[in-house]
Amino acid sequence: MGRISITDLKRLKGSGERIACLTAYDATFARLCDRAGVEVLLVGDSLGMVIQGGDTTLEVRLADMIYHTRSVQRGSERAIIVTDMPFMSYATPPAALGNAARLLGEGGAQVVKLEGGAWLAECVRLLCERGIPVCGHLGLTPQSIHRLGGYRVQGRAPEAAEALRRDAEALCRAGAQMLVLECIPRGLAAEITASVDIPVIGIGAGRDCDGQVLVLHDMLGVTGRSPRFSKDFLAPAGSVPGALAAYVREVKSGSFPGPEHGFD
Repeated sequence: MGRISITDLKRLKGSGERIACLTAYDATFARLCDRAGVEVLLVGDSLGMVIQGGDTTLEVRLADMIYHTRSVQRGSERAIIVTDMPFMSYATPPAALGNAARLLGEGGAQVVKLEGGAWLAECVRLLCERGIPVCGHLGLTPQSIHRLGGYRVQGRAPEAAEALRRDAEALCRAGAQMLVLECIPRGLAAEITASVDIPVIGIGAGRDCDGQVLVLHDMLGVTGRSPRFSKDFLAPAGSVPGALAAYVREVKSGSFPGPEHGFD
């Protein structure tokens, strides 16, 4: 079996089968995630915090993302690889095109992920026209942490919820082929997921998204500061392969995330 494609993910959404996604930053963990049945490997700029030891994702550079994407690509054979475009690497459409092309050409990514709403439509449209699949990211966008004033749930106020709905529609119209919703009320996430025809992956967005993603180090319980929407899968499983298998199993069955892992 070859690599999972965007088409495969859309088929999973259509069939109602939940999609299991985890972050990965190196070949070894990419291989273990592959064997556990993870369908999407996100090479996240979260590596700036869990790998590099930073306080935010803002110091991560394009060269870092290329390096780690290449490592993940070498270690995996099945999962589709989605890579974050780092801070300010897509500030203009031409910059986005050049940097995304490097992530695919040099790093081996299949999809690039951008944080932001309707203002990104021109970038998304250009990338898609040039054959580069795009995953949008709405809600809590860590690259905007200083503007947001902290890691907080987004979209609770009616006007903020409506803005997120409009952003999701705008990204879809521009050609985005996946969407991540982070730290938004579960009801709003369910509404957005049902309203679009592309796969929606949630993190702190409730169980009604098409799939779930967690930071690998959080779900292994090794960061010491796991967020509310995460869960330690390693302690009960007793091994890393067991923890990964349990995560995939619980995502697929719908038992994770539970009510305690989301927001109203």
